[in-house]
Amino acid sequence: MGDNRWLRNSFVYLIILVAALALIANYLSGSPPSNGQSLSFNEVIDRALTGDVYRLVESADGNTVTYYTLPRTQNDKPDGRVTKSPQIPIAEYLQQERLARIQEAQARGQPIPEFKMPEIDTERPPAWGGILSTLTFVLPMLLLIGFFVFFMRQAQGSNNQAMSFGKSRARMFTSDKPTVTFADVAGQEEAKQDLTEVVEFLKFPDKFAQLGARIPRGVLMVGPPGTGKTLLSRAVAGEAGVPFFSISGSEFVEMFVGVGASRVRDLFDQAKRNAPCIVFIDEIDAVGRQRGAGLGGSHDEREQTLNQILVEMDGFDTNTNVIVIAATNRPDVLDPALVRPGRFDRQVVLDAPDIKGRIDILKVHTKGKPLADDVNLEAIAKVTPGASGADLANIVNEAAILAARRGKKRITMMELEDATERMMLGGPERRSRVMTPEEKRLTAYHEAGHAIVGAAMPKANPVHKITIVPRGRAGGYTLFLPEDDQNYRTVMQFEADMAAAMGGRAAEELVLKDFTTGAGGDIQHITKLARAMVTRFGMSEKLGPIQLGDVQEMVFLGREIAEQRNYSEETAKLIDAEVKRLVDTAHQRALQILQENMDVLHELAQKLLEVETLGGEELRAILAKVRPYQPERNGHVTETPSPQTSVVVGPGSSATEL
Repeated sequence: MGDNRWLRNSFVYLIILVAALALIANYLSGSPPSNGQSLSFNEVIDRALTGDVYRLVESADGNTVTYYTLPRTQNDKPDGRVTKSPQIPIAEYLQQERLARIQEAQARGQPIPEFKMPEIDTERPPAWGGILSTLTFVLPMLLLIGFFVFFMRQAQGSNNQAMSFGKSRARMFTSDKPTVTFADVAGQEEAKQDLTEVVEFLKFPDKFAQLGARIPRGVLMVGPPGTGKTLLSRAVAGEAGVPFFSISGSEFVEMFVGVGASRVRDLFDQAKRNAPCIVFIDEIDAVGRQRGAGLGGSHDEREQTLNQILVEMDGFDTNTNVIVIAATNRPDVLDPALVRPGRFDRQVVLDAPDIKGRIDILKVHTKGKPLADDVNLEAIAKVTPGASGADLANIVNEAAILAARRGKKRITMMELEDATERMMLGGPERRSRVMTPEEKRLTAYHEAGHAIVGAAMPKANPVHKITIVPRGRAGGYTLFLPEDDQNYRTVMQFEADMAAAMGGRAAEELVLKDFTTGAGGDIQHITKLARAMVTRFGMSEKLGPIQLGDVQEMVFLGREIAEQRNYSEETAKLIDAEVKRLVDTAHQRALQILQENMDVLHELAQKLLEVETLGGEELRAILAKVRPYQPERNGHVTETPSPQTSVVVGPGSSATEL
């Protein structure tokens, strides 16, 4: 399309150039050369008869005469050109003029003057003279016609653009291009097994048709961001070797009514023409939200687009091998008519990978990268519980960037650990930040308090690392890592995390005899955690196993804006009392543990002031001196998965991540 447009424009420009050259040539051919003299026709005749003009060249059409004046030189050049008055040949005109002057002299009795006849030639027309004359007449007309055609095509192109506004913007990837296969996807073995059947349907449809099985209309992939939904869909297309149409849900909807539905129709028409194929709709929740829940009533553009998707997916012929794969991380907001069997026949859940999956993902992303001998991918996988495939890919990429920045030829374990902490805490180390000795002392005791309380609580995760070097928004942090992946949390684990979070505040009270704003993020976190234990997880002794309050969400953004109270004021008071009791209990436990381990607190804080970052065997040797805390009761298992890694950030941070 672009080459044709370039050719059309070049043709128009060529016509303009030729017309301009023809006009210039015509102008030059009609303009007589001159050596500075300007004579009239009669003057030329007079000087020709007296011998001052030695040569006359008559034009081929007989309208003009070019004259040459004396003195004669080796390279004669004409002195000018004049227009003939009588329409007779110049030689005949000179003879007539000569006889007339002789007769006039005789009649007056004067002596007859001596007349000389100049050389007389006739100009030969050039071979292209006729063509030039024709072009001079025809080219202006061709130029006008060319301009007219050009503007008509431009107008037609604009009209085509307007008409193509409702065309699908899906990007088509064919099987002849480099593709992704299941070998490039790691950490999602169950999802790959479910999608392997889709590949079999596309490769061998007759195998299933003989048993009366029909091809699935659609597959809905559900999972948190970064877990590989788009990558898996490309792997399905790569394994099946069929065309792959990729489009985002937001690309359907425009400001003009009816455009989204038109694009849906065009997309599925293209898919049917290229069957068997796969249509991948990413972020389908942008257009597939439940109808009637918007602010524009039931006739807004988004709902018309959704209606067209419903019609197209349910209108496939049973013999049409077109599979729709959609991805979303908000399956709860999708319209029930969209996710019912017959449209999306199966749902594939992609969750954060376990430790084995994380190791496999790291192997995929480190393939082809130079790694040092000290690199231990299993250790990186252990310290990144809850990380998605995108997070792990980013860690490897950041490690490569750090190695290049430090002038290394290979990626070492140091770069991978730095990249991991950067991902978990949202930024690099800020060693350039100036901290006063009092701030460093405060941060050291704050982080030591977190670590000692966590080490004393029996159900807390082990302490992996402590640092007082600022990173991201945190002035320092204590990193807790579980020994194994955890899918469920117990009451004692929640209480251990809350007590460890309050360890920083308790250390400030005991050592500094004051407390600062550094524990603001810790307090905010444990307050939310305590309220969730009471209202969501049923972990309150007084209120029992009951959910209290329903969360309301924003219509389009899906964010929590309020909690609908489905309980009385008396119950609200009990909730507040239970939340306060849990927080106070965590605070008292932290104070008790630190009072019993004051010597270890001072030792750990002084060590942090010396080395700033502490981990490994040296840290474990100090924490081994901590006297364990004896809990008052056993915990109870909950059925709600929770984040794996605990990062208690120090003074100066506005958020705590547990």
